[in-house]
Amino acid sequence: MSPQTAANHQDINHTLTSLGITLPPASKPAASYVPFVVSENHVYISGQLPLGIGELTDHVGQLGNGCTVEKGQETAKVCALNVVAQLKEACGGDLNRVKRCVKLVVFVNSSSTFTEQPQVANGASDLMVKIFGEKGSHARSAIGCSQLPRGVAVEVEAIFEIE
Repeated sequence: MSPQTAANHQDINHTLTSLGITLPPASKPAASYVPFVVSENHVYISGQLPLGIGELTDHVGQLGNGCTVEKGQETAKVCALNVVAQLKEACGGDLNRVKRCVKLVVFVNSSSTFTEQPQVANGASDLMVKIFGEKGSHARSAIGCSQLPRGVAVEVEAIFEIE
């Protein structure tokens, strides 16, 4: 590891520590897929559910049908932490290889009348910026859907550029 990479490594670890963030273990796939694919200088991270932090039952529900925007945002944050855990695995444990978060896709379990998917997705987006600073700014889609695996309120997938 070069001195510059080592310095960056300390900075991201310091950032996580200063935010009080402990990454959960990277979850294993629950079906026929891999959790991430590295292709040249990009990491494509499969959709992450809110596992490994609290109980799954804390993160189930449908926005606009008893689940609040605030609960959706918290669930999006947990999914984003799982994205970062997978990213760390993809980078061989060195998050300083991250050049930028390219795109997040946030799926929101929504009733037919719920239209605040972007506000829910901010839970994941804001966390990326807190962790990675400018490198965390990204393009994004916030998509409402009628149901998600295991009844969760939010699922997040991502694309990152790495060194």
